Amino acid sequence: MTLRPRVIRWTAWLSALGVMVFFLIAAYYMPAEDTGVIFQPADQVAMMVVGAFVAGGLLLMARPRVRADSHGIEVRNVITARWYDWADVHGVSFLDGAASARLELPDDEYQSVLAVQAVDRGLAVRHVRTLRTLHRAAVLGE
Repeated sequence: MTLRPRVIRWTAWLSALGVMVFFLIAAYYMPAEDTGVIFQPADQVAMMVVGAFVAGGLLLMARPRVRADSHGIEVRNVITARWYDWADVHGVSFLDGAASARLELPDDEYQSVLAVQAVDRGLAVRHVRTLRTLHRAAVLGE
């Protein structure tokens, strides 16, 4: 099964779109008159490229995903992806006041699960329950 956050994905896409529109409008309206700074078409293109990079950075927030099955769980956060066997996971928790869930690992370590966000409310609860059920079934051999 694949789990993704809902609110953060919408927020990332809308923010990226807003940034691109802002930079496109700013590039279009750059002054081309003789007074003050003279902007060339290359400056306008550079402004659009900067906007594309900023929007791309915002879209990284839409990447978080969890893939889980009876063997283990793959956690993909903003940059990295990591696979864990269920035997290596001690539990799935969502601490009070936390922004996202986390996997409890050996030696008091943990892995944040950005695909399960508190702002998703009921969806986050269902995702945590599903992950706990998969973990319990894998550990107990059900």
